[in-house]
Amino acid sequence: MRPALWKRAILPSYVLVVLLVTLVPIVVMVLYSFNQAPNERLTFAWQGFTTDWYRNLFEIPDLTSALVTSIEIAALSTVIAVAIGTPAALALARYRFRGRGTGDLVILADIAAPSVVVGASLLGLFVYLGVSRGFGTILIAHVAFNVAFVVVVLQSRLRDLDPSLSEAARDLGSSPLNAFWLVTLPVIFPAVLSASLLAAALSIDDFIITSFVAGQTLTFPLWVYGSVKVGIPPQVFAMGTLIFAVGVLIAIAGLVMARRSPQST
Repeated sequence: MRPALWKRAILPSYVLVVLLVTLVPIVVMVLYSFNQAPNERLTFAWQGFTTDWYRNLFEIPDLTSALVTSIEIAALSTVIAVAIGTPAALALARYRFRGRGTGDLVILADIAAPSVVVGASLLGLFVYLGVSRGFGTILIAHVAFNVAFVVVVLQSRLRDLDPSLSEAARDLGSSPLNAFWLVTLPVIFPAVLSASLLAAALSIDDFIITSFVAGQTLTFPLWVYGSVKVGIPPQVFAMGTLIFAVGVLIAIAGLVMARRSPQST
């Protein structure tokens, strides 16, 4: 195959197909969040433009409560996962110790394991321990799978970080904690931010694992899944559009911060 054909036709066509598969569902969601719905249920027959669903975004109490629960769990699980994952990534990337290989294997296994397997194993653990399922078990489950992603993202950055920077700070009299806060953390902060965004997105989006450990607690994905049987209210698309918009803005802000960071110059 000629390289020119690959670059001019096949590769651009492949990229276009990937973009269409990714973006078309999002475009449909955004478009029909402005569609009138006479029965207050989503319809894909265009009924006319309206912004009612944004003005009445929190009109359905159960849906609003589920969204708040998802946001709370995403925020808490992200903070906890970053707090646990950052020192773990530092240890795995910088130091050699007994059990390091096992730690890397466990992290990779957590990422590679199917969500059904992770959810079923956590459910079995909670049932064995006699733990009532609800907000707390969802939070534990989300922290469990988010830590692995945080560690992997931070490890990739820490492997490229010159250890002599923190060693120089130690030579100048800084304690290990001060060297971390004043030298290491500012340098890896873009990676920490990226890991945090990934963890939050995975948490607020998760359905399979959450469905195993939720009990009677409803998150946004669980509520939407349950509403399919009776018809999805248009507010779901409106909320989804706003969540997507916030995610895009945060991603843009993260890219701007990364480009302005010292190590990118």
